[in-house]
Order: sequence, then structure tokens, then C-alpha cells
Amino acid sequence: MAAPVAADAMAQLSRSQPLPGLQVWTAPEPVPVWVAMEAQLGRQLPPPFWAHVWPGSLALARHLETRQLDGLRVLDFACGGAVAGIVAAKRGAVVEANDIDPLALEISRRNAQLNGVTLQLTGEDLIGSDAGWPLVLVGDVFYEAPLAARLVPWLDTLVARGAEVLVGDPGRQFFPKHRVQLVAEFDVACLPAWDSVTDRPATVWRWSAP
Repeated sequence: MAAPVAADAMAQLSRSQPLPGLQVWTAPEPVPVWVAMEAQLGRQLPPPFWAHVWPGSLALARHLETRQLDGLRVLDFACGGAVAGIVAAKRGAVVEANDIDPLALEISRRNAQLNGVTLQLTGEDLIGSDAGWPLVLVGDVFYEAPLAARLVPWLDTLVARGAEVLVGDPGRQFFPKHRVQLVAEFDVACLPAWDSVTDRPATVWRWSAP
């Protein structure tokens, strides 16, 4: 379920255009947004990952611009600000945008509104579940070992029953490159305040069955 974003936090965001014809709310650095949200809610929060366009997600979005997705059901997993999901929706897909951070869902809703599309938002932990999505988008999530260990068997299961799983990754430490096939590669501008991966292109991979 989406959560309200504090006015002070929104003041730290601005409309950016990561791709021609695409607008999203982003912040040049995470700390001011983070401080504002914690002050509003009076508790500690995870980093505001939703306030940045991550390289893997942007690579997915650029790839999806080349595809026609009319009527296709798509899951944008761990969507953050839902950049990839919004581009999929603009290409005709019916998109479920998923993130366990309710603030990410609110920003995804706002980003979708900026771009004139509608997303189905869900905050459940979907790892291990399967609603029959024909296409699953996984953007920039292989940054820690425990999460990677949960993702690999789930993605294997999705591919085994026939889903196409596309992963956007800029060279994260725990990304299993032996499990994927190259689809596309893009040069992506990174912000050092957000992302330590600044010297590698972002790549789209297709997950393969074991």
C-alpha cells in the first residue's frame, strides 16, 4: 500500500528526464530526502532508493522502448520509482509495479501520473510467488548476497514455466553472469552520490533455465 511522501521530501525532488519523453521524480543525493521522511514519520527508514533512476532499471527501460508489448502482463519487480514499468506501460503492457517499500509505491504512482499511464501497485514480498506474468523485469537488485540467494531459485522457477525474465545490471557484485544471456548494453550516466558503479555500462540480460 502506498504511503504519503512528506512535503519536505518532495521539495528535495525534481522532475528529471532520464529518457526522451519520460519524466520521473528524482533527487541528486539521498540524504536530504531520507532526513525529511524520517522526520515526518518519526522513525528510521530504509534509504530512499525510489528517488534515483538506477543504471540497471534505466537499461531495461531503454531496451523496452524497442519492443511492442500490447496487452502483455508485466511485473516490474523491486520497482523503485518504476522507470522500467512505466516504459513498458507506454509500450502497451499491463504492468504490476512491486516494491516492499510503500514510499516507492507512492513515488511510482506519481511517476506514472507524470507520464499518463496507470500501474497496478503491490507491496507484497513476491519472491517465491507466481501470478503467471509472461514478462518479469528485475532492475539492479543483485547488490547483496542474501537477496541474490533468494532471487536465483525464484527466477529459475519463473523461467522454467515459460516466463521471460529480463535483468538490468551494471556489474553488481552478486549478479550471476553464468546464468544469463546478453540482450543489450547501454552507456548510462551515473550519479556518484547514489551509485558506486560509475565506470561500466548497464546491461540487459535474459535469465536462462539452469
